[in-house]
Amino acid sequence: MAVIVTVEIPGGTQELYERTTQRVTNAPWWPPEGFLAHAAGPDGSGGWRVVDFFESAEAFQAFVDKAMPIFQEEGMPPIVPRIEPAVNVVLK
Repeated sequence: MAVIVTVEIPGGTQELYERTTQRVTNAPWWPPEGFLAHAAGPDGSGGWRVVDFFESAEAFQAFVDKAMPIFQEEGMPPIVPRIEPAVNVVLK
């Protein structure tokens, strides 16, 4: 079952997001297995929000396992993603 993954990054900035995203998307394993879509932007309270869609929670966890060293090297604060089932995912 597809999942919606929401990550809130308190104090996250566009600069941190863009730098980290560039490294992740340049990794030899990008795009990760099970990846469907990604969106990100300011959360309205001075932080950053990321919303991803994956084919399963297991696919998302496999991505995190690969990307975590990059997140840590870039100084991403520890976060707890919210993973919820997706009833429907529509892509253009």
